[in-house]
Order: sequence, then C-alpha cells, then structure tokens
Amino acid sequence: MSSCLHLLPPVSFPFPSQPLSISRHKPLYLLRATPTSAAAEVTGAIDGSSSKLVSRSRSTEWWIDSLRSKVRSNLLREAVFTYIDMVLLGIKPDNFVFPALLKAVADLQDMDLGKQIHAHVYKFGYGVDSVTVANTLVNFYRKCGDFGAVYKVFDRISERNQVSWNSMISSLCSFEKWEMALEAFRCMLDENVEPSSFTLVSVAIACSNLPIPEGLMMGKQVHAYSLRKGDLNSFIINTLVAMYGKLGKLASSKILLGTFEGRNLVTWNTVLSSLCQNEQFLEALEYLREMVLKGVEPDGFTISSVLPVCSHLEMLRTGKEMHAYALKNGSLDENSFVGSALVDMYCNCKQVLSARRVFDVIFDRRIGLWNAMIAGYAQNEHDEEALSLFIEMEETTGLLANTTTMASIVPACVRSNAFSRKEAIHGFVMKRGLDGDRFVQNALMDMYSRLGKIDIAEMIFCKMEDRDLVTWNTMITGYVFSECHEDALLVLHKMQNIERKVGEGVSRVGLKPNSITLMTILPSCAALSALAKGKEIHAYAIKNNLATDVAVGSALVDMYAKCGCLHMSRKVFDQIPIKNVITWNVIIMAYGMHGNGQDAIELLKMMMVQKVKPNEVTLISVFAACSHSGMVDEGLKIFYNMKKHYGVEPSSDHYACVVDLLGRAGRVKEAYELMNMMPLGFDKAGAWSSLLGACRIQNNQEIGEIAAQNLIQLEPKVASHYVLLANIYSSAGLWDKATEVRRKMKEQGVRKEPGCSWIEYGDGVHKFVAGDSSHPQSEKLHGYLESLWEKMRKEGYVPDTSCVLHNVEEDEKEVLLCGHSEKLAIAFGILNTSPGTVIRVAKNLRVCNDCHLATKFISKIVDREIILRDVRRFHHFKNGTCSCGDYW
Repeated sequence: MSSCLHLLPPVSFPFPSQPLSISRHKPLYLLRATPTSAAAEVTGAIDGSSSKLVSRSRSTEWWIDSLRSKVRSNLLREAVFTYIDMVLLGIKPDNFVFPALLKAVADLQDMDLGKQIHAHVYKFGYGVDSVTVANTLVNFYRKCGDFGAVYKVFDRISERNQVSWNSMISSLCSFEKWEMALEAFRCMLDENVEPSSFTLVSVAIACSNLPIPEGLMMGKQVHAYSLRKGDLNSFIINTLVAMYGKLGKLASSKILLGTFEGRNLVTWNTVLSSLCQNEQFLEALEYLREMVLKGVEPDGFTISSVLPVCSHLEMLRTGKEMHAYALKNGSLDENSFVGSALVDMYCNCKQVLSARRVFDVIFDRRIGLWNAMIAGYAQNEHDEEALSLFIEMEETTGLLANTTTMASIVPACVRSNAFSRKEAIHGFVMKRGLDGDRFVQNALMDMYSRLGKIDIAEMIFCKMEDRDLVTWNTMITGYVFSECHEDALLVLHKMQNIERKVGEGVSRVGLKPNSITLMTILPSCAALSALAKGKEIHAYAIKNNLATDVAVGSALVDMYAKCGCLHMSRKVFDQIPIKNVITWNVIIMAYGMHGNGQDAIELLKMMMVQKVKPNEVTLISVFAACSHSGMVDEGLKIFYNMKKHYGVEPSSDHYACVVDLLGRAGRVKEAYELMNMMPLGFDKAGAWSSLLGACRIQNNQEIGEIAAQNLIQLEPKVASHYVLLANIYSSAGLWDKATEVRRKMKEQGVRKEPGCSWIEYGDGVHKFVAGDSSHPQSEKLHGYLESLWEKMRKEGYVPDTSCVLHNVEEDEKEVLLCGHSEKLAIAFGILNTSPGTVIRVAKNLRVCNDCHLATKFISKIVDREIILRDVRRFHHFKNGTCSCGDYW
C-alpha cells in the first residue's frame, strides 16, 4: 500500500536543516515569573532554611506528578509555575515533563513562552533524542499557527514514529495543506510506519477538501485501505460519511450509515449535516425522524444542523418544535450554535421579533450570535436595527466586527437612509483590514452596483484572485441592476470558460451556474429579447434539475413572456410543482403585457382557489392587464373591492394603475378626479405620471399641464416628465411652448433617454439607437428601408409626422421617422434571417404611432410575424394587423 497515493506528484518536504532561532543569551521571563506557594517555600517563609529543606525533600517524581496532574485538571498556569519552581530549585526535568508542559502552553496559546520552553528542551538534552518531546513540539507550533516551526521540528526528528507522522499530517490539515497532507501519508507508508485510525481520519478529511474528482478518487483509496486493514471503527466511519457528503456522493454516505451497526449520535449528526450541506432538506428531516425513532436523542449539534432546513424551507412550525426541544433539554444554554441557528431560522421565516427574543435571553453572546442577529435584521431590510446592533456590539461588548459582520452591514448601509455617506463603510472595512476577504468584497461590489458605480464594482472584481460562484453571481447581478445586460451575458460566458495555467498548458475549469445564477441572468435575456439565449439557459436548467425550482421557474416564465412566447411562458408555469405568489404575479403580468386581460382575471380567480393569497404586486399586475385590454369596468370593480375580496389595502401604486386604466380609455377627467381622492400622505408621483401619459395619448393639454407641473415639482430630474409635456405642445403645434420646456429641461441638466431597440441574432444581441449610423450594416439598412418605404406607400401607408417633435419641414420629418430605432432593428431582422422567421424586437420607450403603423404594413409586405415589445406592452404584428387592436 505504499503507493496508494501514487496519483499525487511526489513532493519533498523542504524542511531547513538549521535549528530554531531561539537565543540562549536572552533572559527567560519564565524564570522571573511570580512563584507559586511552592516557590514561596524556596524564597519566602519566615523559617527560610526549613522551607527550603521541605521543598528539596520532595522527590523529582513528586514534582513531575504534580505538574502532570495540574495539566490533566486544566490548571495550565499553575502547571507552568510548578515548572518554574522546579527550575529554581535545580530539579532537572525529565522526558515526561516537557510533553505535559508543552501541552499546557499550547492550550494557553502562548507562543513566546513556548519558544522559551523549546530552548529548555535543547538545554536539558531532549532536543534530538526524545521523539515524544519532539511530537509535542510539533503539536504546540500547530496550535499556535506557526507552520514554518512545525516543519523545522518535524524535520529534526531522527526516528519518526506513528505519533510523529500523525502530528505532522494533522498539522498540515490544520493549515489546509491538503495535497501535502496526502503526500505526507504516502511518505509515512514508504517508511513502513503503520497508520492508525487517527491517521486515516486526518487523511479522509484532506481528501474531502480536494476538488471533487481528485478528492473522490483519493477518498475511495483511503476507504479501501481502511477495509483492508479491518479498521472501520466509528471515528473512521463518521469521517468517511462526512467526506462522501462533502464530495457530493450522498448515496455512499447513506450506504455507509446503513451497513454500520455501531451507529452513534456522531454518525447520525454527520449524515444530517451532509444532507443539509447538499440541500437535501426534506431527506434530512426524514433521517432526523428515523434517528429519533431508533432511540437516539438529538443534541445541540443535531438541532443546529437541522434548523437551517426549517430556515431554507420556511418551516416555522417545525422550527418552533426544535426551539421547544432545545429549551427542554438545555441545548440552548449549552450550545451557542443552537442560539445562532434559531435566530437565523426565525429571521428567514420573517419572524424578526422572535429572533430578537432568542437573542436577548442568551447570556453568553459570542460573535456568531451577534452576526446571526445582525444578518437577520439586514436580510429583512430592518437596516437601522442592524446598524444599531452593530454599533452596540462594537461599543459595549469588546467584540470587533469580523468579515461575516461586514458582509451584512455593508448592504444595510446601502439601503439605510440614516446612513448618508455610503462609501464611508468601505473606508471602515479597509481600516479594519477586512477588505481582502471574498465575502466582504462581494458585498462591496454589490454596494457600488446599487449606487450606480458599476465601474468601481468591476475594479474590485478584476482585482480579486479567488473568485467563487457567489462572486461571479454578484457581478452578474450588478450588471443586471445597472441595465448592462450585454455585459451580464458576457460575464456568464466567462464564468463558464475560466482558464488557468497548469504547467506549460492551459486548463479550462469553468464554474457551473446555480439557481441564483439562472434567476439573475434570465432578466437580461428578457430585457434584450434574447430568446435563443433564454432557451439555452432553460435547457441547462432542465439538465441540472433546476427548472422546477420556484425562483428559476418564475424567472423562466417571465423571460418567455417578455420574449413574446406567451404559450411557452404558460407551459413553464404549469410545470412548476410548487408556485408561490411571485410565480402567480409573473404569469398574470405576462398575460397583461400581451393584452389578454380576461385571462389575467381568470388566473387571479385560480390563484384564490389554490389558496395563494394575492399581494400588492398581484393587483398591480391585474390592473395593468385590464388597462392594456380596455377592461375599465372590470378593473374598477376589483379596485373598489380589493380590501374586501383580497385583503389588500389600496396603495399609491394601485391608484396610479387605475388612473392609467381610466386615462388610456379616454376618461381623463375621471382619472383626474380619482387623483384628487387619493388619501393624504400618499406618494402621488406615480399617479401624476400615469395621468400625464394619458394626456399625451388623448392630447389633453389642460390637465396635462397640471400633471406636468406637479411632477416637475416632485421629480425635477426625471426627463420623461418634460418630454411628455413637450410632446403635448408639439402635437398641438405650440412650438414655442415646446421649446420653452426643452430649455427648462436643459437648465436642470436633464437629458432625454435616447430611443434604443435590440434584436438577437446568432450568439449576440444587436443594439440600434434612433438616428445613429454606427452599426456596421447601417448604410445597407437605411437603403433597404427607403425601398420598403415605396412599397408601403403603394399599399396606402401615409407617415404620421405628428410623431416628429421638431419644427422642421414635412420631408425632413419623414427622414427622421425612417431612422427610428425599432425600424432599423426590424430591417436588420428581415435582411439577416431566413424567410418566415419570427422577428423579435425590444424597445426601451413607448412605440410611436408611426412605427406602430409602419410595422403593420411591413408585416404584410414581407409576410413575417413581428413581435415588438415596448416599455409598456407587447405588439404582435401579422398580416397587417396588431394584437393590441390599436389600443395601447
């Protein structure tokens, strides 16, 4: 078996040959330490000579037994003082003193004192010959975290025994030198030193921390070696169960559990922990039930392992049962991990007050508990409470924030209005030296993305050497939040194709997207109408059993809907086994965007039958569906009965939707009256915006001016308010007033968002901007549109020049209309795809009247279905007609 780890490349231990650098001339402070009562006998009592006599009459064996007894009783400092007394009395320590003494100093974590004792080891002649002392020195330096010293001591051991190798392998594992631990095991076998159970436990731990293919291969060899030796005791079995679980082989963990007769509490806890780590939550609860039925009583570790299951599945009732059990059995008082897990469980179940009650009754509050409560506040967006608790921890407990604390505090600072200087938290992180931690860096990336400083987030990302899946997901989220959707898709591609240098070659070691990645990136596919990319992600989700995840499924429903595939959106919706309120909201919004208001109302009824309670967003989606379908009476009926029938109080957003519902139907005065009925204290900006949009559609200058004045006062930096008012004036031929609005807009430093359209082609997404000629095919597209223009005119098309909001000649207006972004995107689709292919275009603004009219003619002339999504809804053009029925 000496070659059982031959798959690893041989590594020589680079132990230097020089001895430890410990000065023998420096006075030892332990010789100046305050003596104990025994030392007082030497130096102090009234009858000094008689005391000295008594001390010296005690044998060397008495002193050694006394020292070792104190170490066994955990009286560590007393043991050190006993050694000092011995040295002062001139009693020479023997081979049994230093192992006990070094254990005491290791437990005290006193590096300086340990180095002085190391010097004494050499002074009294035990530095080379005593393997027992050397082994204890290895263990001491391991516990004190001095990796170099561990190497040096081990290398000087002339006759290494089993304990020597065990200490070295264990040390390498402590320092997370997993490959070197396995190489040390190979060397141990080469020197014909028989491994013990302790050795195999350390080696199995090392295997579990390697990348999955290598770790699994090595782990199986360790398992086989244990079987061959017949040394499968409970310690090894438990470690192998944990190893297989960590390497994703839960089936092997369960087989081991099933075949092991001597299952104890540790074995069950190991399997439960493995199941939870692999997100097999329901199975973990089944194993817990089986464990209890077999008469094995859970302990604090069991509870702290299973509580995250209740947390993830939001099983509040089961979590409360665990809480009651912990209180009954004293686990809450004895195990701080249980307290932290309970706080986490209650916070994940939105029971923040219950979490705080648990926090308040725990006397011994360690940093983990504070972090759990701070994180709970932050994840529930109780940001001021999170910041207050953070300040309390720093000021009153003496505990200092660690990386886990800051990973929760940074997002809280971003959201909190009370914390105005957001970037200052970055300075605090740097001052504490926590900015090198990956979790903190992820939080900082997220912060800068939300502050609109995506360039700084990129800079942090690019400087990170150790990027995990969370880091990549954070960068993707940042791009999506900043509406840099093309960049988000590019980062996803890079994440899956990471290249690393291996020797002289290059190895591709891409990361696999998880459910968070998919639910984050799918909105980018939706925003760009990138249906092909969305389908590719859907296929990946199916292959990796992620498509039925409620978050991923909801994102897929949304993606297909926003790419114009309503039938696929519904198909995915029907296949999701467990639907939450978000899933229902997405499908209702999908039908609304496509103008199918009646179907949206039917879905609301179905949702109620299936006992899913609607929320504010549900009714916003229903009102939007009614608005796009002209279902005014149905929408008003739901609005005036929403509290009674659905238990939802009308909010300012609901009023805004109903104002839009009335205004779009031409009932602008009723919409204005509803505005005046809004309760005091409501934010009216949304409703005024809906009213102004309705006035633009209906050309109602009088109420439009009122709405615009109120909006500009509330939101002076929003460009669309100025633009809509200028459009109303331009349509009425009031060019002076339109010019005056644009002048005020310029004075405020407000810029109109340019019209942009996107179309997916091949592996990329092509972007077109109104009036821009930077696209490689720009000249060709304009030429094609001119020829198409002639065909359209013959079919009866007359350009709607009222859409041009500039006081120029009619022929110039027609030229400007031809350069609208959606027309360019449609022309690109016609020229670059085969006949009969559906053309899908997304636009960032509302489609203008002329583009809507022109696209109807184009769909008939080229015999193509054209699906155009604007900022409000979908338009399905086919054979000269639009699905909206010219109502949008």
